[in-house]
Amino acid sequence: MDVVELTRALIACNSVTPARGAVFDVLEAALVPLGFSIDRFVSGEAPDGPVENLIAVRDRGGTHLAFAGHVDVVPAGEGWSASPWGGTVRDGAVIGRGAVDMKGAVAAFVAACADVPEHGTLSLLITGDEEGPATYGTPALIDRMAATGVRPNLCLVGEPTCVSRIGDTVKIGRRGSVNIWVEVAGRQGHVAYPHLADNPVTRLVAILAEVDALVLDRGNAWFQPSNIEATDLHVGNPAHNVIPGRASARLSIRFNDEQRGDDLIALIRSVAHRHAPDAVVTGRVSGEAFLTEPGRLSALVSGAIHDRTGIVPELSTTGGTSDARFLSRLCPTVEFGLVNATMHQVDEAASTGDLRLLTDIYAGIVSRALA
Repeated sequence: MDVVELTRALIACNSVTPARGAVFDVLEAALVPLGFSIDRFVSGEAPDGPVENLIAVRDRGGTHLAFAGHVDVVPAGEGWSASPWGGTVRDGAVIGRGAVDMKGAVAAFVAACADVPEHGTLSLLITGDEEGPATYGTPALIDRMAATGVRPNLCLVGEPTCVSRIGDTVKIGRRGSVNIWVEVAGRQGHVAYPHLADNPVTRLVAILAEVDALVLDRGNAWFQPSNIEATDLHVGNPAHNVIPGRASARLSIRFNDEQRGDDLIALIRSVAHRHAPDAVVTGRVSGEAFLTEPGRLSALVSGAIHDRTGIVPELSTTGGTSDARFLSRLCPTVEFGLVNATMHQVDEAASTGDLRLLTDIYAGIVSRALA
């Protein structure tokens, strides 16, 4: 199986999140001849659904290695030098939305499955919603797996983890993420008569100043320090001579395994209520931090990388969240994929040489895992 041609075929399907239909048809057509049984299902309603997901299993007993990934992509944007859905091959690279994140890795794993002995159990857990809210993406896959008895022992997520060259980085954990909204109500009035009004901006600024001074932790052996960032401020006051009646802010916190999302929401609420007892604080935890301690899985992935590249990869927890935050609850989970330099960019591209090398490394991981 040609990994480059499969990557191009997947790119040719416009699968802006949430993905359904054609891109899963291409994937199913590639997997069935390799002996995989296919379970495709659609979950959810608007606004976060419906979402299509796929579970493919080749059951030969023994150790069960799952490969997890997504075939949905972010919108193409403007200014491409070639069609974002064309899969154009130019100067030794495949150009198209999703080439790196992460249709190329999905194609590489499928191609690897064609090149390994049929012993042990392999599965692909592929969602149509990783780039969006993910409400009916990997969480729905996990529910389906529980209902159908699909239970992997090890899980490899094909996110683009590498920085400069294939093999330089394996992710063994990720920080958690929580977004928090703070709304402070005041009393609108004329700026010349402040005693007849109540300015919410002053109190909101005090809240943000205290939040900015917080030191959540100083990091640890595997994680960088947790950080809080203000990502939006809104008053919406068009008049220069009016004290506004309401002000709001949004915070984003990326946190390590010393913190929990709900505890951070409670912390921000307590700060807000010191300055504005009636402030409304709401939060949404996108995912908790996770760590797969170095062990069998990271060793076999690192070994396969070293065999084919001579590189000893860095084991890292940096970067944003991924669906590994859900899958790590099932079994040891790490992430390894392509170089991430162009993901989400205009003219996103994956080197054809990198695609073939990744296929070879994935085949080595499968062989080591199922030996």
